[in-house]
Amino acid sequence: MMMQRPAGQQQSAPIVRGPMGQGMMGAPTAKARDFKGTMRKLIEYLGAYKLAIAIVFIFAVASTAASIAGPKILGNATTKLFEGVMAELNGSGSIDFDYIGRIVLLTLGLYLVSALFAYIQGWIMANVSTDISYRFRKDLSEKMNRMPLKYFDGTTHGEVLSRITNDVDTLNQTLSQSLTQIITSLVTVVGMLIIMFSISWAMTLVALVVIPLSMITVMLIVKQSQKYFKQQQEYLGHINGHVEEMYGGHIVMKAFNGEAESIQKFDGSNNTLYDAAWKSQFLSGLMMPIMMFIGNLGYVAVAILGGYLAIRNAITVGDIQAFIQYVRSFMQPITQLANISNVLQQTAAAAERVFEFLDEEEEVLETESPIKLATVQGHVEFKDVHFGYDPAKPVINDFSAEAEPGHKIAIVGPTGAGKTTMVKLLMRFYDIDSGEILVDGRDIRDFTRRDLRKMFGMVLQDTWLYNGTIMENIRYGRPDATDEEVIAAAQAAHVDHFVHTLPDGYNMVLNEETSNISQGQMQLLTIARAVLADPKILILDEATSSVDTRTEVLIQRAMDNLMKNRTTFVIAHRLSTIRDADLILVMKHGDIVEQGTHQELLNKFGFYHELYMSQFKKKEEETIVA
Repeated sequence: MMMQRPAGQQQSAPIVRGPMGQGMMGAPTAKARDFKGTMRKLIEYLGAYKLAIAIVFIFAVASTAASIAGPKILGNATTKLFEGVMAELNGSGSIDFDYIGRIVLLTLGLYLVSALFAYIQGWIMANVSTDISYRFRKDLSEKMNRMPLKYFDGTTHGEVLSRITNDVDTLNQTLSQSLTQIITSLVTVVGMLIIMFSISWAMTLVALVVIPLSMITVMLIVKQSQKYFKQQQEYLGHINGHVEEMYGGHIVMKAFNGEAESIQKFDGSNNTLYDAAWKSQFLSGLMMPIMMFIGNLGYVAVAILGGYLAIRNAITVGDIQAFIQYVRSFMQPITQLANISNVLQQTAAAAERVFEFLDEEEEVLETESPIKLATVQGHVEFKDVHFGYDPAKPVINDFSAEAEPGHKIAIVGPTGAGKTTMVKLLMRFYDIDSGEILVDGRDIRDFTRRDLRKMFGMVLQDTWLYNGTIMENIRYGRPDATDEEVIAAAQAAHVDHFVHTLPDGYNMVLNEETSNISQGQMQLLTIARAVLADPKILILDEATSSVDTRTEVLIQRAMDNLMKNRTTFVIAHRLSTIRDADLILVMKHGDIVEQGTHQELLNKFGFYHELYMSQFKKKEEETIVA
């Protein structure tokens, strides 16, 4: 089966990057509409990593506990040193360096253990987050292949690609950093509070006074910055979509001198993105210095109270030193926890967009008991088919027609008559609203889509070739074909003669834009691909519309051979190419208004006669002008 895509769709949407190569989607995004529901889905998705996350939790707790215990133990050394100094001054003793040395070595050992455990938990979490990203991309890629075409008809390519690239990258970054940060911050806060209360409840209460002030400050900053993060997210999608669209169709854009308009539109979106990104980053950047200032206020208050308690011998010097260390470190996990609320919103927003895509309506499920035909005869019948892309606006009305095996069926009519739509229905790119489409007497819904489409070869007027060699592009029709079979198909489609004039012949690599061969040569390659597929039913949609007259004659000869003993549907505007059709279906506004052979339809002097004579007259005028 030969599936084609418009040439403009072969490019990947570029991803706009922020400073230092970081994706701008890594910045906090808009608030999720359903935070709880999204986080519940994300937790369920993380269920496969329960053991790894449990190990991370254990190592994070152990690492944090060792780190927290360090200042308290080191405070004992400070107290011993102070007592030794005072004893020497009084002449009653000396400094116990052995004890102090053991304390220092013990503290150093704790910090080394803490660093080792932090490394292990970081290594495990990096593997988990990377694997999650891999699974998300895999699920999204598989989901895309199960989505109905109507979804992509109503969604920009940039928007779809943004979910697969930017949103998944955001999840990867936040999960790899936030999970361990949440654990370590919580353990650090709880552990420090316990030790701080054990040292001095009065000093601890003074230190805690700054927390409400800090939280109020964070809430005010987040409230202001969120609207700019939301705007940043929105305009990043606009820019990606615009760049993808302009890059995919840049030849047409240049042909119509659209550069200035394109640049103007890009600059407008880019300026808005810049403004939103600057404001959001500036506001979020204010958080840390303000938090440090507030933290220093608490630090000063604790230092004053500690000095007072030391004078009254209510606390040792070592405990003051340890407590000051805790106060200096205490605001960091508090700030991290405050930031995590923002990070979780970012994670939820990205996850929500991913889950929205994964939850989108899929194609109608395959039948539970599909049939397989031992041999395909090629008998096709449409019975009272009704269809509309929008159910309220039908495109096909009560369509009935029959194609005998081996016959050539032409479908003609003005633009918008529904010709190409019939082919999409036949291939089950869309499902009909009512009626039946039968292949060899069996409803096409009784086949799997894969088996159904293997019966067809398809050549569209919009060619699609990918970045690969000519040999690989032809072999796309039948991946297991040998080189000899590929070359034979190329010869049948009159490709072989021009391939030998190209550098490297069949091994010449087509560039991403397929601009290193002509449009006519592109069309010939897609026809060779159809020849190689060797289908029982052939669909030609304006297959020779982009080929010059001489090449068209050669292609028609090759197609005549290809169409022998095959049911062929030909959609054409040039009626001169389908004079020999066994049956011509004339469509108008979704209905078959006439059907018969070329001569029969001309003799009726109806709509087909009008179409044919208008083209014939136009050709005569062109000949006279020439």
